Amino acid sequence: MNDDRKQGEQQGKGQQQPKQGQQQQQGGAQGQYGEGNYKATRQYNEGLKDHVQHHDIEKEARDAAPKSDAEQREMDEAERVGKSKSKAGREDGMREGDGKKA
Repeated sequence: MNDDRKQGEQQGKGQQQPKQGQQQQQGGAQGQYGEGNYKATRQYNEGLKDHVQHHDIEKEARDAAPKSDAEQREMDEAERVGKSKSKAGREDGMREGDGKKA
């Protein structure tokens, strides 16, 4: 081996790669843990609560309803396509069409 290569290897021995726990700790220092972000969840929940308290949710639901049979068919088809791409299908225990748990 030449001297430059030996010196580089010796310098590298003193440096260790961070372990998995250290990487998670570093991520936690920024307020994000694993796949979740507590600050973003808190902001979302506060926004949702504010919206429910200050808006007419029933009116918004009526306004979002399909305006015609063609629009209803389009929405049904979009739902069917979305469900077909799901790995597990319906996971919520709901029966198709009646909104009641199975």
